[in-house]
Parts: sequence; structure tokens; C-alpha cells
Amino acid sequence: MALSSRKERILRAVVDSYIDSCEPISSSVIQERYLPEFSSATIRNELASLEDMGYLTQPHVSAGRVPTADAYRLYVDQLMPRRKLSRSEISVVKKYFNRKIKDIDEVVKNTAKVISEITNLTSVAYVEDIKDDIITNIKIVKITPTMALFIIVTDHSVIKDTTANVSAELKDEYFESAGRFATSVFGGRRISEVTSGKIVKEVHKEYKRIFDAIITILKSYEVDSSDIAIEGSSKLLEHPEFNYLEKARAMLQVLDSKEQLYPVLRNHDVDLSIKIGSGELGGMPDCAIVTASYDLGEAGVGSAGVIGPMRMDYSKVISVLDCIGKAISALEKSDSDSFENND
Repeated sequence: MALSSRKERILRAVVDSYIDSCEPISSSVIQERYLPEFSSATIRNELASLEDMGYLTQPHVSAGRVPTADAYRLYVDQLMPRRKLSRSEISVVKKYFNRKIKDIDEVVKNTAKVISEITNLTSVAYVEDIKDDIITNIKIVKITPTMALFIIVTDHSVIKDTTANVSAELKDEYFESAGRFATSVFGGRRISEVTSGKIVKEVHKEYKRIFDAIITILKSYEVDSSDIAIEGSSKLLEHPEFNYLEKARAMLQVLDSKEQLYPVLRNHDVDLSIKIGSGELGGMPDCAIVTASYDLGEAGVGSAGVIGPMRMDYSKVISVLDCIGKAISALEKSDSDSFENND
């Protein structure tokens, strides 16, 4: 059932207040702080109606209301105001990303650090595992007398901007031929097959170093659950919701078990994922996880975000993730795997 404009405004006031204070709010406080044009009695009746609809709950008979998971879901989908980051918050992002970063691991770690620093929440960042991607094409282009560019296309992503030092004696035709031959050997194969080295036992001698370089490049992009970067785990304990020992212990166990965390974090091809409450998080303790997809290192997609209480400041979190996404896109990444062809 669609909510009336008045119900939406009252629900938004409850959620905004609870995000800020973590305290139940009464009709009189809503009337005084948020909606002076409505009487306290009118607000009280609407609060009761919203409770019947499953959006609010009352911890005690005499207490005010607090939002449910359904309320937060409606809030982020329809009612949440957009928030701009402050200059100081933007400067924190620039501090981490206004420089050339050569290593994907460094991008992941910096992403987790800056998110946690600005949001004061536990943050996560990782690169999607590409080992099951299937190679469709490989191009190698000589861009300077001693430098070649590798472009590896898969069914899900493109690995590019990866260069390697080469012999100045090699002609352009050599790299065109090497790319065609590499595609004929690796094309249709999963990256995990290629990096195992089992399918390149017999390679034309003239392409041996090129093939070694391709395998090295692909191995550098393979990840597993141990490559998930987590920052600020202890910040969970700073929120009143996790003052209860059992709830805090359950959350810390989830963070320690990255194998359990990885499936929940995956965005499944969406740019922004917001999962709220145990119903959307596969039985995890009541919390919320917000993640955004980024192009990390040109190989497929990485994700980063936060884990925190359901009453987190979603608008700020989303603005932080958006700002970091723009910073990552602007990175001048250079990943050089050097080799000399002496054959």
C-alpha cells in the first residue's frame, strides 16, 4: 500500500531522528522538531497506523517509536534526502587518491581506509575474482620502441593499460602475430586454466616470453576471499546497537569469516547494493551492508562499502561511495611487467 504524503513525512522524521540519536521518538518531539504544522494528536494517530503497517515498532508501551527494517528500506528507496560531502570530507578522499597508484592491492586497501575514516563505520573493499572469466581476444600493441601494451578481453571484462618492456629490435608485425597466436591458444579458455600453465607446455620459442608475460598479468588479477580488505572492525562496537555482547560477538565472527562475507558483499552486476536486516542478509545479525561497484585496475569490477547498524547515515555513505568511485576512475594506473625478448 502506498503511503500518503503525511505518512511519508512522519516516517522520514522518525528515521532521521533515530539515525541521529538512536533514541525512540514521540509524537510531541516529531511535532516540535520536524512537523510543527501537524498537531501532536494527528502525528500520534499516524504513528499508530505506521506501526500497524510494519514500519515502526515500540520498544515499551510508554516509549516512542523506532524504525523497522521495512522502514529503512522504504527510506532509502523513496524518502532519503541526497547529501553533499563537506570540503574536509572530500579532502580526505583526495589525500588517498590524488597520486599515481600502481598496485591494485593498494587501491583496495586505500578504498577501505578512506571509507571507514569518513563514515566511522566498518568498511570492506575487494576485487571480483576473474578466474572463471573466459578469454576471447588478446591484442599486443607496440606503443614506444621499448614498450608494448597488452589488452586481454574476456567474456566479462577487459584487462588493459598493462604494459611491458620489450626489445627495441622487435617490429610491429611481431606483436600483431603474437596477439593472434596467443588468442588461438588462450581463446575460449578460463583464466584459471591459463594461469595454471598446463596449456602452454609447447609454445613457439619466439613467443615464449610474450606468453610468460600474459600469464604473469593474469595471475596479478586473480583474487580470493583472503583479499577482502576490512578496516575499522572495532568501530562496530562504538554503536549502541552492538553494546549487547552476543550481538557484538556475532558481528565480529562474520567479519572474521571472509568466506561467509564474500557472497553477501557481491553486487551481482548492480552499481549500488543496499541490503538491510537479516531478511536481506541471509540470516546475518541485524545490520546493513551498502556496497558500490567500481572499475578497479581495469580488470572486471571491484566493490567497496560499509557494514554497520541499520540506522547508519545512508545518504552520507552513498555520497562517500560515489565520491570514491569518481576518484578511482580518475586514477592514472600504470602496471608494468618487464621482460626482454632475446630470442
